[in-house]
Amino acid sequence: MNKIVNGDAFEFIKSLPDNSVDACITDPPYFIDGLGDEWDKENIIKKENKNGTIKGLPKGMKFDPQQGKRFQSFMEDVSTEVFRVLKPGGAFISFSQARLYHRMTVAVEDAGFEIRDMLGWTYEGQAKAFSLNHFIDKSKNISDDEKEVLKDQIDGWKTPQLKPMIEPMCFAQKPTEGKFLDNWIKYKTGLINTKELWEEKFPGNIIKCSKPTKKEKGDYNDHVSVKPLELMRHLIKLFTVENSIILDPFLGSGTTAVACELENRSCYGTERDPHYYDIINKRINEVKLNPNLWD
Repeated sequence: MNKIVNGDAFEFIKSLPDNSVDACITDPPYFIDGLGDEWDKENIIKKENKNGTIKGLPKGMKFDPQQGKRFQSFMEDVSTEVFRVLKPGGAFISFSQARLYHRMTVAVEDAGFEIRDMLGWTYEGQAKAFSLNHFIDKSKNISDDEKEVLKDQIDGWKTPQLKPMIEPMCFAQKPTEGKFLDNWIKYKTGLINTKELWEEKFPGNIIKCSKPTKKEKGDYNDHVSVKPLELMRHLIKLFTVENSIILDPFLGSGTTAVACELENRSCYGTERDPHYYDIINKRINEVKLNPNLWD
């Protein structure tokens, strides 16, 4: 049975018994543009750009060196709690932003996990690099003729932001209790389901999947980081057996919970924002009434 709570992730995880969860699959806050563990809907709306996504860098491409450090510290606290509640051999799959992935991986490993691989969700993103022509035009120290020459020189050269087409996931595992076979017999964890094909091929660490459609998300779902349902169903089936318990401390709009409902797993998770908590329950109820809604 699902346990979906409107509240704090840490308090919820601390309430769970040791070795009680089969896998943790989650998409934590990335601390982008100051949006950290205090993930607030109003702040998100303020920081959202015209394309409906949160900007990955502050205006002017200025990096905050403390951003990654805060993210790593936060993820180490999260990983320590997840490590305790996972069964031996249990998988910990955590999404991240590409430029902060190294911080996440170090935090997860320092908490005691074995880093098994990096998974990559690939999709068709939107280019974010911008031209410097505007800054050239505003410059007071360059003549008009020099401005035109400079524009010609840097034609096509833009800020160092490649088109985003991958979102990495850390694939970590709590150490098994003894050998793989012994651990499987006792806990039904520690192995992967290679019959769970992707595009009719043996499961790989690169998973190409389109971003969720508006129909899939629902007209009422205004969350800016909704993961594709097909992707989440694949991950759940790849790393767990039926009737497993999947932990997601950062449910967002609840795609993990919906995937669990469809794949005969239980979802244990939290969402601190009441608005998104209501969306989660609405999505779960919809799929209960019509399991084929998005097929």
